[in-house]
Amino acid sequence: MSTTVKYRIGVMPGPWPAGPEGPELIWKLVDLCERTEVDSLWFSDRLSSPSPVLEPMTTMAAVAARTTRLKFGPSVLIAPFRSPVMMARELAMIDYLSGGRMLPAVGIGVELEAEFRAAGVPFRERGRRTDEAIAILRRCWADDQVTFAGEFWQLDRVTVLPKPSQQPFPLWIGGKSEAAMRRAGRLGDGWIPSFITPAEFATGVDKTLAFAASAQREVPSDHFGTLIYYCLDADRARARSLALPFVPRGRVDDAALEACTAFGPPYVAGGGSKFIARPMCPPDRLLEQVERLNDEVIPLFHRR
Repeated sequence: MSTTVKYRIGVMPGPWPAGPEGPELIWKLVDLCERTEVDSLWFSDRLSSPSPVLEPMTTMAAVAARTTRLKFGPSVLIAPFRSPVMMARELAMIDYLSGGRMLPAVGIGVELEAEFRAAGVPFRERGRRTDEAIAILRRCWADDQVTFAGEFWQLDRVTVLPKPSQQPFPLWIGGKSEAAMRRAGRLGDGWIPSFITPAEFATGVDKTLAFAASAQREVPSDHFGTLIYYCLDADRARARSLALPFVPRGRVDDAALEACTAFGPPYVAGGGSKFIARPMCPPDRLLEQVERLNDEVIPLFHRR
């Protein structure tokens, strides 16, 4: 049976101001997204960062209280940093209070060993901890009582209430490594990498589907997407000049950056239908960039 694919574009805040204007800016951004065609608002997860990063769990709760339409999610929660039962409870509660607008996604985090030391988690255990956390999350969201004997966590008749409004509660997996694709196929409901070229993305979709099939599972065809950095301007060189100071160096080379900063047909052809657009610009241009995205790009996707 064929499935109608819905194409959707969400937004992740770009570079954030370090001064007292930050709180006012988040409310302006949330209100802008709520009244426009932006599908969802996403928040990065960092334990330590040289520049301001909005903490996802608390910010998503604030967004839930401020809005009635907008969906939201983390891109992505670093699962090894957290107790999976506490994470299950917090995500379920936000989904419950928002009437089912939470879009949970988890991953193993960026390869910065200092952050794992700060979290008290051995870096070499991050993948196994994430797999175990995913199993516990699913059990806590679905079962009345959870008893679990794992390598890292042991549960004895644990109950998480209230349950998420969404049943089943979809869980997406982040990361562009083959291990992340395997995790998405074996354990997840969707795959959402970042800093990935259209060719790499298409290969990843095929691999994720193959891993799912080998586990006798199915990942829905419309549950593939990617995070895209962007800057819109009538002049390409001006857009690039505005964006470059805010692109994290070391995570992507120039050739990959060139291929990763225009979402559209190349990713759609590879199986993508969900996109998180992150504006790379000074904080005082953030709202302008989101407005341009809404006016010039989003309608073309949402009405496909």
